[in-house]
Amino acid sequence: MPFIHLQLAAAPGTEVDDALLAQTLTQLAAEVLHKRPPVTAVRVERVSPQSWFIGGMPVLHRLQSTAHVQIQITAGSNSDDEKARFVDAVHEELSALLGGLHPASYVVVQEIAAGAWGYGGLTQAARKAGATALAY
Repeated sequence: MPFIHLQLAAAPGTEVDDALLAQTLTQLAAEVLHKRPPVTAVRVERVSPQSWFIGGMPVLHRLQSTAHVQIQITAGSNSDDEKARFVDAVHEELSALLGGLHPASYVVVQEIAAGAWGYGGLTQAARKAGATALAY
């Protein structure tokens, strides 16, 4: 039940559909981190290249797309190798979709304790303990 937040400052002239971006991130979470697509939520947020800075300069002047991807997962649900492969795969796929990606684009895998977040009104810890949850 991951939540993926993509913040994207696309280079001028770069056209990529938000649904394609969301589908790509959901697929990578499924393939690399073994997350279930029906319960994977993705938020795509477009940011103006004029308000995204690298080295003190707006990315608008660099003519490259840049991104920040954060995925929240339950702590301990993936190995370090899986998380590293996810970081690499997301960077590669976004670069391919956007026609290149500035190296100062980041992918963050944030692990949250099972008792600190939930789905369907139950914490992950409660779900794991066998409590009844919404079926999606």
